[in-house]
Amino acid sequence: MHPIIIFSYKMDFSQNNLFGYIEDLQELTIIERPVRRSLKTPEEIERLTVDEELNDIERAVYLLSSGQDIQGTSVVANLPVLMRQNPAETLRRVLPKVREVLPVAGVEMQLTAAVSLLTILQEESISIHTYSHSFLHIILQNVEHRDAGVSNAWLETLLAAIEALPKETIRHEILNPLVSKAQLSQTLQSRLVSCKILGKLANKFEAHIIKREILPLVKSLCQDVEYEVRACMCQQLEHIAQGIGTELTKNVVLPELVELARDEGSSVRLSAFETLVNLLEMFDADDRSQTVLPLVKSFCEKSFKADESILVSLSFHLGKLCNGLYGIFTPEQHLRFLEFYKKLCTLGLEQENGHNDNQVQLQTIEQEKKYISVRKNCAYNLPAMIVFVDPKNFNLELYSTFFCLCHDPEMPVRHTMAIGFYEVAKLLNTDVYVIHKELVALLQDESIEVLDALIGYLPEILELLSTGGETSGSESKLLNFPELVPALTRAEQRAATSLKWRTHEKLLQKYACLPHVISSDQIYYRFLHRMLAIVMTNNVLPVQKAAARTLCVFLRYNRKQEQRLEVIQKLIERLPKEYRKDERRLMSLNIHTSKFPELGQGKSYWNRLRFLDTCEFIIELFSKSFFCEYFFLPVLELTHDPVANVRMKLCYLLPKVKSTLKVPTDKHLLQQLELCVRKLLCEEKDKDVLSIVKKMVLELDRMEASLDAFQKRFYENDLIDQQKEREENLLLEMEQLEKEKQQNEGRSTSMSDKMYEKKRKEVKKSKLVRSQSFSSQALHSKYGNIDKCSSKSSSTGYSSVPGVGKSSMFSFTDDSFRTRSSNSSGTAAFSSTSTLPTSSRNTSNSVDQKNNGSKESHSRKVSLKNRKSNS
Repeated sequence: MHPIIIFSYKMDFSQNNLFGYIEDLQELTIIERPVRRSLKTPEEIERLTVDEELNDIERAVYLLSSGQDIQGTSVVANLPVLMRQNPAETLRRVLPKVREVLPVAGVEMQLTAAVSLLTILQEESISIHTYSHSFLHIILQNVEHRDAGVSNAWLETLLAAIEALPKETIRHEILNPLVSKAQLSQTLQSRLVSCKILGKLANKFEAHIIKREILPLVKSLCQDVEYEVRACMCQQLEHIAQGIGTELTKNVVLPELVELARDEGSSVRLSAFETLVNLLEMFDADDRSQTVLPLVKSFCEKSFKADESILVSLSFHLGKLCNGLYGIFTPEQHLRFLEFYKKLCTLGLEQENGHNDNQVQLQTIEQEKKYISVRKNCAYNLPAMIVFVDPKNFNLELYSTFFCLCHDPEMPVRHTMAIGFYEVAKLLNTDVYVIHKELVALLQDESIEVLDALIGYLPEILELLSTGGETSGSESKLLNFPELVPALTRAEQRAATSLKWRTHEKLLQKYACLPHVISSDQIYYRFLHRMLAIVMTNNVLPVQKAAARTLCVFLRYNRKQEQRLEVIQKLIERLPKEYRKDERRLMSLNIHTSKFPELGQGKSYWNRLRFLDTCEFIIELFSKSFFCEYFFLPVLELTHDPVANVRMKLCYLLPKVKSTLKVPTDKHLLQQLELCVRKLLCEEKDKDVLSIVKKMVLELDRMEASLDAFQKRFYENDLIDQQKEREENLLLEMEQLEKEKQQNEGRSTSMSDKMYEKKRKEVKKSKLVRSQSFSSQALHSKYGNIDKCSSKSSSTGYSSVPGVGKSSMFSFTDDSFRTRSSNSSGTAAFSSTSTLPTSSRNTSNSVDQKNNGSKESHSRKVSLKNRKSNS
């Protein structure tokens, strides 16, 4: 059966079927004919050809004179460039041609010309006097173009020019002709343009000129027979009021607004209402109570009855309106506006009893969209309404409304609530615990857009919840909200399964705040291993890096040494250790070295690259001693990695790795670094990696390693590193005090309690804790940068290697190993008695560490001594 089916799909070139194929080819030829017809004829190509010997000015003049429209449009678009290169010749030869072409030009060239003239104005390539003399007439000539889009483009250019033009030019060239342009005998387009120009002119002249020459035109246009003109002029009254001052606004503008607010056109009434709200600050208490308030009450009453067009605008401005009229409200009016706001918040939704106040009616799609916009605007105004009722009364007055908006069936409403959630939390302050259930609901919202809006201020929200709105530094964790931590976990899982990887990345960055708001154990069991899994398995690089950095923050503030060592073990073992060329380890596992590439067990080079990213974050967040103790040697071992990209990334990281060393304490580590770089220079076969190695060697030579004692050039970096190391030690001491506290339960433990509280306050007061925990992106602090110094050492580390400079910092005049003083570094941050591969950074601090060091470090020391003796 199968061979027959396969044969049936094969092409048959027999004589019977050949004519069918020819017909198909003919059909394809017919389809192709229109394409051929669209090609240019030789005559057309000849007309489009320009002499190559012409310069830019001559070519522009030629194309504007005899070229086609598309070529002329190209010349007009290139006017700013010509003005920068040769303004005199452009104005003398090209601009006259532009004046000739524009009156008969098409829409595309007109739009291009408006943008080009605006660009010339903004770039200030010529003086404003020359600009007004050369281009203002062109702008004014085309600002009333019959096409609305072209007219608006030229109007934008004119309004920008008015800002820069001198008063006399504006008065003679724009204001005087405006008197005739604003008359009823002119076209509708001309009068609309006049309205917008008047709004811009109000800020350019003194009050007496405005009163004498501009306000008569304003009144005339406010009483125009066309509602479009009245609405447009009403929108400009705000700018005019700001130009004429409070007194004239009260006597001239306010009466016009009152009349326009009762206009028969709904768009005019809407413009009047918005202008009234924006000008509230300019009206005194009498005007607000006697004039504005009655108008607003009328607006609110009509919005539900006969004029729903103003409902959306009213809901948007209601918060500003209520707070602007707050001082003149009676208690009854205050309650009435609050109830009006609550009614808007549920507009279009069924009540709890299953029906609306009015009978259930089928709503049109337009009505539904309008109601959604109204509720969205109410969500936007919620912080302002909380101020209106006083945050102390939130639970009684607005909590039910807040709950409804957070659970609104429409995503845009919940999205707006998520954006403003932090503002609400700040206003509630010590009562912030009231809204924690709504936070949980928004974290678990079905829409990923809502979660994305919420996490923008998630660290600040969690901090307010954890401290109860107090700034006294109390350490009340989120223990009173047990459902919040699972909600944070599920939010991350939802973000991970969505297609919005940027949301996932941002959420992981924000989770770096968790050490400040929840306990170390909760982070360890709920989040830390999840971060490690994302680093290992996720396919999106920014997400992996965000998880790696947050993982390092979790590790940085973990209080239990056992947990810290476990995470470090997983970082080192699961990522790079499988790829070490360790003969003894391979022999102990009964694996021959020829089978080394199979040791990965499915681990790809991608994981080793992420390990290097993690090490970069370790350098940024931890003290130098911590990195050198646990990660220095594992990083260097990747110089043997079989993948060139891994070795390349390692080479870029080498300057930062070197910046963690202090001499002479870390002399043996510096020698290991030198050995690895030498091997790369001598044995590297990939030309790209070798090129980068040579560049990094030059940079390493320029670097100066910091000394144990303070140096002036490293002073600030050393202080920050000491602060990090001090905090690491404090965490260890707190852990020890906690253990003693548990062992001494039932006894008098007042002294240990006081010591523990003292240590805790030291950690809480540290600026570094906050800055590292709440940072959502990689910090760009000074201590994260490589210190590049101009001076070089006198030793020659790579003189025998071709292509490398003679100066190097890898050799010392002192061969002895000196211990870092306790004043400059303190004790080791974490104990080195574990099975982790360490660098033996503090080898001379104790006899036990010398005698009980790992075999691996011992073998390295022996190899170092042999290499010294051979040299």
